[in-house]
This record gives sequence, structure tokens and C-alpha cells, in this order.
Amino acid sequence: MPQSLDNLLVIGISSRALFDLETEEAIFRQHGLEEYRRHQLLNENEILKPGAGFALVKALLKLNRLTGQRFVEVVVMSRNSSETSMRIFNSIKHYGLDITRAVLSGGASLAPYLQAFNVSLFLSLHEDDVQAAVNSGVAAALLYQKPENALEELEQIRIAFDGDAVIFSDESERIYQTEGIEAFEKHERENALLPLPQGPFARLLLALSYIQNNFKNPDGHAAPIRTALVTARSSPAHERVIRTLRAWNVAIDETFFMGGIVKSDVLSAFKPHMFFDDHPDHCDRAANKVQTGRVPWKQAGEFE
Repeated sequence: MPQSLDNLLVIGISSRALFDLETEEAIFRQHGLEEYRRHQLLNENEILKPGAGFALVKALLKLNRLTGQRFVEVVVMSRNSSETSMRIFNSIKHYGLDITRAVLSGGASLAPYLQAFNVSLFLSLHEDDVQAAVNSGVAAALLYQKPENALEELEQIRIAFDGDAVIFSDESERIYQTEGIEAFEKHERENALLPLPQGPFARLLLALSYIQNNFKNPDGHAAPIRTALVTARSSPAHERVIRTLRAWNVAIDETFFMGGIVKSDVLSAFKPHMFFDDHPDHCDRAANKVQTGRVPWKQAGEFE
């Protein structure tokens, strides 16, 4: 009987995000496809070092072993051909990662295959692929390189999210950007009882909340996942956020209403293993301290 990915949290990750392929990327850009192909074939048995998304993927896959129930599936998605991909599979085997599915597109866009594999989150270091994923309606983030203090072994998975344009839609954010803070606060006061529309990462948050509920400890704390909302909002715009999460029946473990204060110090204290934000300046500051993924805004085009 065919297997289904419908009820799983499916993480699609590029090979360059899973493993450190920066040397290989430079060879491809400077010397072309044939030299890259030759390099990969010659080094087929050389194990790749972990990349920016490796620690999070390893920890999420660990959830399956803790209960014997499969919550998470990881699909490696690469523009490599099958001929040049053996080094990736050898590295997956070396690290004991429970990854059996892959998309090897041979240079073609990966975006059309995200829906086919029911991908809930796509992680990559290639901006074009991330933007195409966002445009096709899939939650996606452009990963920054690992900070020097990045944690490789995760006992508790910690994920931090920005609010507007990430967990929630960009509706309110657009008002702030185009009309200013006063118009934004007025809009939020008037709509305080109306739940915010879901944003690109709402589905991921809901999936994490479902998994958390299956790991409830007797003391009421959820483990091994802990979530945080780190938003630039402050009073009076906080009320709509709180009521929205209630309406979704989602309990975020820690919430920070920053009121425009720089987020990086709070993130350093929370120590997330991944932080998702849509603002480049927030991401640039955070990326030196915690693993960060930037969430591009959806662009109008062929997927509209």
C-alpha cells in the first residue's frame, strides 16, 4: 500500500543547507558544472561537515525515535543530478540520519516538487529557490551561515518566530509600512477581537503544537520542543496576538513583545536553534548569535 506524508511534518532541505558545501558551491560558480561534477566524483567518499540546518534536522528526526511514532519526515532537495549526489547520501548514512527520500532535479527548479511531497517547511541557502517556494505557497526560509556558537547537539528543540508576515499574515505589517505606526495601532485596536489571518509559518506552528501535545510531561511542560514568539509589537497591539493564539488553540511557551527593541539580545538568552523573521535587518543582527532563517515576502506572479 502506498505511504502517505499527509499527517507528517515534512521538512524539505537543500543539500547545501544540510551539509557544508561552500567549497563545492565556489567551484561551481568559479569553474562551472563540469569541474563541480569532477570534484564531487573524486571526493565521493569524503564525508561532508554539518551545514546550517543540520542540527535542527537531526533533532527533529530524533522525535520519531522517542515514541516509536513517526511525526517528522525529511526530504533532501537538490539541483544535483543523481550522478553527483552519492556524496550527499554517503554523508547522510555516516551521520545516521533517518532520511530516505530525495529530490534530485538535475538543475531544474525545486518549487514544483514541494507540494508533491507535502512539504511543510523548506530550508535553503539559495535565495531563488526560497523565493519560488514562498511564491508557490510553501513556508520557506533562506538560512544564514552557522554562527560560531551554533549548537550541534540539541537536547531540547527551541524555535523562535517573528509574528507579522511569519506566523501571522502580512496584512497588519503592510499597514505599518505604508501608513505608519499610528495607523497600525489604530487598526489593531479596532480589530483586537478579530483573529489575525494565518501567515506562511502558521501551519508549521500548528504542527509543532500538535507534536508538543504528544510529549506533555506530568508537570504540564512540553518537551522536547519549546517555542517563542519574538515580535516587534507592543501594547496596544499585543491583545490581538494573544487572542489569535487562543483562537488557534496554540500555546507558545515564551512570548516577547519587543516594542521596537533589537531582538538579538533576547534571542541570545532564549537560545533558539532556529529563528525565523522576515526583516533583513533583524536577521542580520540575529545571525551572529543564533541560527537564523529569513522569510521572504510572497511576490505576485505565476502562482497568483
